[in-house]
Amino acid sequence: MGTELLAPLDLAFWHLESAAHPMHLGALAVFAPPPGAAPAPDALLALLGARAAAIPRLRMRVRDVLLPVGGAAWSTDPDFDVHHHVARVRLPAEDTAPGGAGFMAATTRLAGELMERPLRRGLPPWEMYLIDGPDGGPFAVLVKLHHALADGMRAVSIGAGIFDQIASTATGRPRTAVRPRPVPPRSWMPGPRRVAGFALGRIEDLGRALGVGASLVRAGRLDPRGAPALRAGSSGTRRLATADLDLDAVRRVRRAAGGTGNDVLLAVVAGALRRWMLERGETPPRDEPRALVPVSRRRPGTAAPSGGNRLSAYLLALPVSRADPLARLRAVREAMDRNKAAGPLRGAGAVAVLADQLPPLAHRFGAPLAGNAARMLFDVLVTSVPLPRSRLSLAGCPLSALYPMAPLARGQSMAVALTTYGSRVHIGLVGDGKALPDLETLARCADEELTALLTAVGEER
Repeated sequence: MGTELLAPLDLAFWHLESAAHPMHLGALAVFAPPPGAAPAPDALLALLGARAAAIPRLRMRVRDVLLPVGGAAWSTDPDFDVHHHVARVRLPAEDTAPGGAGFMAATTRLAGELMERPLRRGLPPWEMYLIDGPDGGPFAVLVKLHHALADGMRAVSIGAGIFDQIASTATGRPRTAVRPRPVPPRSWMPGPRRVAGFALGRIEDLGRALGVGASLVRAGRLDPRGAPALRAGSSGTRRLATADLDLDAVRRVRRAAGGTGNDVLLAVVAGALRRWMLERGETPPRDEPRALVPVSRRRPGTAAPSGGNRLSAYLLALPVSRADPLARLRAVREAMDRNKAAGPLRGAGAVAVLADQLPPLAHRFGAPLAGNAARMLFDVLVTSVPLPRSRLSLAGCPLSALYPMAPLARGQSMAVALTTYGSRVHIGLVGDGKALPDLETLARCADEELTALLTAVGEER
């Protein structure tokens, strides 16, 4: 059986979890079968189970270890049963019937309820649900992966073993790409060549951690006064809302106003928050809410499902107090330029770098304190998840949309995740179910903000 120590950041995510604050990522993949050709649900369920069971990482569970003290390790589950992880959930017939809530509305409501439930810690920490209606029409797959198991890039790598990648040949006919060979877990024992550079690397890490720690102290807010809606008390419930943006419109704004596509999307989030606050009757605060914007520290080509989370982050003040859409975009672009100039290993946003340097025992006993401190640092998580450029499908059914979902930190009521697929930007909004019953309004405001940016730069929708 393979065994691998949890990396420090993975261990932090493992111990940060509580019943009211599950630390799993999610993705809601929506598929559109060809007319009259929807696969049988039992066949889809069997296909999902077989592909998931073939990925070694998904057979691993977390177990405590004696050394290092407070540590934990991944080990292969000798009693692994994929049926404990893959299940089918049928939507009520009244939801998909004419006059009902509709497939997407019913699916997002159900996905929010499923995201509430923490993963069972004695088993490999992941679940997958096939969500379908009674009429053989569209269906969805909800994937839940514990953050200790996968960051965004590792989740994409795992997804490559589940879904089919469609590419075009020179003849123009679609073909199914070869599924990447699953990567087995690596041993945590260092090889001879790693030992010599270990001490020097730890000294460099310590200096980096001291710098991040000092930035954390300077950036911490003892009395954060951002938007009340973003800091509501946790109820342990979850609500999901989705939005779809035109990728071409995002690119047109970028070409006209400068910056990057990510700058435009962050400005859309800021503007949507402002519109949403105004509709709620709230005055956008001058003490602007802070977004934590994760940054991958993986090198290109190293997104295999092993090796631990490799993350840092930037802190970004979302300019919700500015009424002009272009002023919001300029503020975002300038702030992100400063972040990039400093680099992902500097500044208070690089809190994950600090977690990498703490001993296992500190994560085990310090996780509750660290979790409660998150609200002093940021108000909302805004993360971007990269997807492969190829089109995806399952059992011959093309993927029409994929909505990523991020976990909620303690003291926060919303997380925003974005991904680009085909010609659309898909946004997954996860909110506390009781604090944010109007999360769908924020989704609508995102589309309105992109339209406002197009108009501001002299473009038409």
